[in-house]
Amino acid sequence: MNVDIQTLGFRTTDALSQHANQRLRLMIARHGARIRRVLVRLGDLNGPRGGIDKFCRIHVYLVDAPAAVIHDIGVDLYDVIDRAAERAGRAVSRHLDQARTFVRHGRAGGEIEHCEAIAHEAEDSRSKFSTP
Repeated sequence: MNVDIQTLGFRTTDALSQHANQRLRLMIARHGARIRRVLVRLGDLNGPRGGIDKFCRIHVYLVDAPAAVIHDIGVDLYDVIDRAAERAGRAVSRHLDQARTFVRHGRAGGEIEHCEAIAHEAEDSRSKFSTP
């Protein structure tokens, strides 16, 4: 699984990159064969001014389902990464569960369509953030 970590507005440290990589791999490892690429963007909107402005945006590109995109924001970047990675794991599972499988046969055998779909689980209160 290819995990690309990018930072915006500051230089990344080895500890921060390692933390993001480990947390994300832990949460989505069971789906590794169905994940094409993972892009993680970390940033600090206000720079040295502080505040609730550190963000983590995760794009998980899947082989046979739509990409899952997670955005989280907070004061401590390590906590933001933890929350976003946990939500990414749930989102990837949900996207893969909802991917439809169609099996079609010719007219002689009749047409059969088999669709599997799992109902949406409710998003927690942190799931909707507007991007800057």
